[in-house]
Amino acid sequence: MIIKVFLIASVAMAGWWLLRSSGGRQLAATRLGGLLFAASWVTAVMAPDLVSRVANLMGVGRGTDLVLYLLVVAFLFSSIAQRQRLRTVEERLATVARSQALLELELARRTDERERVPES
Repeated sequence: MIIKVFLIASVAMAGWWLLRSSGGRQLAATRLGGLLFAASWVTAVMAPDLVSRVANLMGVGRGTDLVLYLLVVAFLFSSIAQRQRLRTVEERLATVARSQALLELELARRTDERERVPES
């Protein structure tokens, strides 16, 4: 019984964090997916026999095996999405670094020009 309380509390905290996290770019679909996952998790914790029945319908022997397979697939998609986000951030950082270098070069040129012009 204690493990059920712990598991449900952990997913409730994760769901709360998902909903409260700010960021205009976070899609509603991500939040809905997280809530769907949380609801599925609570259902699986409260009724593990239901997971076993679903696993049997899908041709998997045990419910725990089905959960493991689904977690592997979820991890795969999560890893791919994280890599794409990282690539986007790296591209933005490179653009900012190039812009900064060009601005510093322009500033250095202007400073050199001012130093060369004799004051009257």
